[in-house]
Amino acid sequence: MAYFDAASAAPLHPVARQALLASLDDGWADPARLYREGRKARMLLDAAREAAAEAVGCRADEVVFTSSGTGAVHAGVAGALAGRRRVGRHLIVSAVEHSSVLHSAEVFEAEGGSVTRVAVDRTGAVEPSGYAAALRPDTALACLQSANHEVGTVQPVAEVAEACRAAGVPLLVDAAQSLGWGPVEGDWSLLTASAHKWGGPSGVGLLVVRKGVRFAAQGPVDERESGRAPGFENIPAIIAAVASLRAVRAEAAQEAVRLRELTARIRARLPELVADVEVVGDAERRLPGIVTFSCLYVDGEALLHELDRAGFSVSSGSSCTSSTLTPSHVLKAMGVLSEGNVRVSLPPGTAEADVERFLEVLPEAVAGVREKLGAPAPVTQAGPEELLVDSLGKRCPIPVIELAKVFAQVPVGGTVRVLSDDEAARLDIPAWCEMRGQEYVGEEPAERGTAYVVRRVS
Repeated sequence: MAYFDAASAAPLHPVARQALLASLDDGWADPARLYREGRKARMLLDAAREAAAEAVGCRADEVVFTSSGTGAVHAGVAGALAGRRRVGRHLIVSAVEHSSVLHSAEVFEAEGGSVTRVAVDRTGAVEPSGYAAALRPDTALACLQSANHEVGTVQPVAEVAEACRAAGVPLLVDAAQSLGWGPVEGDWSLLTASAHKWGGPSGVGLLVVRKGVRFAAQGPVDERESGRAPGFENIPAIIAAVASLRAVRAEAAQEAVRLRELTARIRARLPELVADVEVVGDAERRLPGIVTFSCLYVDGEALLHELDRAGFSVSSGSSCTSSTLTPSHVLKAMGVLSEGNVRVSLPPGTAEADVERFLEVLPEAVAGVREKLGAPAPVTQAGPEELLVDSLGKRCPIPVIELAKVFAQVPVGGTVRVLSDDEAARLDIPAWCEMRGQEYVGEEPAERGTAYVVRRVS
C-alpha cells in the first residue's frame, strides 16, 4: 500500500518512535514538582522547548505546547483578539485558511466582531496588497497560513507580515504544513503548528507568541505552559514531536529536491495520461510533496475508492467526498474545478517506483469511474438554438456530465441552460467552460435551484 496523504498526517518518524519509547520511563512525572522524578521530567520538557524554539527561530519562553494544532490555533486567535480588544474588533483571514482558523473567525463574528476574508487568485495565493488594503485602525489581528493544506501553494508571509508590522497589527501564521521543511520567514507575531504533520505523534501542537504581543488567554487557565495551555503536559509525546522535527529538518533540503522532482513528474504527465484534467495550485511556489488535480466527469468518492483498491491512499477536496456535500472552501475560493478532485501528498521517503505505479493505475481508475457515470461521447450533429438540461436533485459530477452530453447538439452561438440545486455546479460549470474554451454566460434564478447558462463559441 502506498500512503500518499502526508498532508493529513505523516507516518510516525523512526526517530519519534525511539524518542517516545525512551522518554516513557523518565517523562511520566509532574514537571511542576520539586522532587527527583519531577525535576527529571522538567529537564526533559525544558530541553524539548529549547529545541523547538531553535527550529522555529524564536525564544524558548515564547513556545507553548498544546494538545493539538487546532487547539493551538483556537488559543492563539482567541488570546490575541482578547489581548487587543481595546484596539478594535476586526480580524483578517484569507479565504483559504485551514478550517480551525475559519471556525475561530466564525465564533468571533458571532460574538460581534467583524471579519475580512481576503480573496486568492486561481493558484490559491493571496496578494500582499489585499492584506494591506484590509487593514483598518480597529484591526486586532491578521491570520495567514504559510502554505495551503489542500493545493500546496506557498503564501507570501514575509510581505504580508511587513504590511501588518507597519500598521502595528500582529500576524498569526498557521505553519502546520510547512514547519517540517523550514522556519517561516518574515516578522510574524504568532505561529501555530501540529506535530503529526511532520512525523511526530498526534496530540501535540505548538503555539508561539512573540514577546511584546498583547495576549490574554481565554477560558479556564492554570499555571502550566504560561497559562496558555492548561492541563498536564504529555512529555513523552512532546519529546518525540520535537525529536522528529529536528530529524526531518536535517533531511529536508535533500528530500525536498527529490519530492519536487516526483511531484513535477506527476504534474507534467497527468494531462498526457488523463483527458479533461485540471492540475491546480501554483506550479512554482509550492510545498515539495503536494500535487492536486481535478478530473471532469468523475465522482471524487468513487475515484478514491478505486485508487484505494489499487493500493494508493489519497485524499480529496471534492464535494462528493464531503459530509456537507459542498465543495472544498479552498477550491471554491480559487474558482477551479472541484469534481473528481485528488490530492497527492508524498511523505518523505516515497519511492519513485510507487509514483510510477500511481501514474500507471490512474488512467484506468478514472476511465472506470467515467464509464460507470456515463461520461459523454463526442456528438457532431447540431440541433436547436437552446437546450435545457434538468439536473435538479443530482450532485457532482452529474450536472456537468449531462451538460457535456448535449452541448454539441446546439450550433455555435446557441446556449444550454443547466438547472441544478447542487452548490458544486456554481464552481464546476464555469470551470468546464474554461477547460473547453466555451463561454459561461452566468447564472439565472429559477423556480427550483439555479439555471447556469453556457454559450457555444466553437
